[in-house]
Amino acid sequence: MAENIKLACRNVWKLYGPRAVEFLKANPDADLERVKNAGFVPAVRGANVDVRDGEIFVIMGLSGSGKSTLVRCMSRLIEPTAGELFFEGQDLRKASKKALIDIRRHKMGMVFQHFALLPHLTVLENVAFPLTIQGQAKAAADTRAREVIELVGLGGRENYYPRELSGGQQQRVGIARSLAVEPELWFLDEPFSALDPLIRREMQDEFMRLQAMLKKTIVFITHDFDEAIRLADRIAIMKDGAIIQVATPEELVMNPASDYVEEFTRHVPRDKVISVGAVMKKGAEGAGAGLPMASKIAEIAEAVVMADAPLKVVDAAGKAVGAIDRETVINILIGRVR
Repeated sequence: MAENIKLACRNVWKLYGPRAVEFLKANPDADLERVKNAGFVPAVRGANVDVRDGEIFVIMGLSGSGKSTLVRCMSRLIEPTAGELFFEGQDLRKASKKALIDIRRHKMGMVFQHFALLPHLTVLENVAFPLTIQGQAKAAADTRAREVIELVGLGGRENYYPRELSGGQQQRVGIARSLAVEPELWFLDEPFSALDPLIRREMQDEFMRLQAMLKKTIVFITHDFDEAIRLADRIAIMKDGAIIQVATPEELVMNPASDYVEEFTRHVPRDKVISVGAVMKKGAEGAGAGLPMASKIAEIAEAVVMADAPLKVVDAAGKAVGAIDRETVINILIGRVR
């Protein structure tokens, strides 16, 4: 397995119904219709995923698409019906119960939509709780808890109880509690979906700030494409338990693998997803100091539209690689470019 792959799923299935294991052994390539006709509920079908070290990997899909079940299979909170799961090269399906508990306690963090804070414990006690479960001394656990409380912007509220906090603050406590164990792999299942829009945006900003500092490997579930394109390095689109496409946000918008993915991304603001490098005229000459090819169209649209001539595009080293003109940008802004 490649060194930079933190978590891998190989042909992972989760079927609900009697004798599901026997069915898959006899029908390893069963399609959706055959699975349903056999009386099974197909939660996950033949999932193949590589989550790279340090990336934010977002899983998307409509309600009932299987995204939450897949994430729970990844950590073996739910036992897959078939398939292989590898974490840092270790086969999780062959790990003993004791080894699996140890991995979850020390190397995996989980944050869910419902904060699940312990109401009778203070912020400090909630955040320190998983460390005490690990057997750490109270003084050491409290020291670490105070560090992550400060990290998520709740310094000064260590002695508050959950009922004394806003929804966004409670979610920060959940994030801090998960981070306290310094996980190698962080699972977040729609952690911001219960929050008001303004608080949700604030939490996304906070999340990106934390990731810039901590460089965690993250599997993040959301049904909100705007949230996904703000956060994701890559996105997996699921439907009926199957993964339809895995790609960057830009690739999903510009090269959808199916009509379903195209429809799923239809209302995504293209200017916030498409990069200059994806639509520039390669090798063409342009004016100006140079626009970074990694910039999104939204960031440079005004400059290009107001310019009298196409503007030069440069790579990360500052070398000219092409040009972008007004017509290209306007076509993206008005939706003529997929």
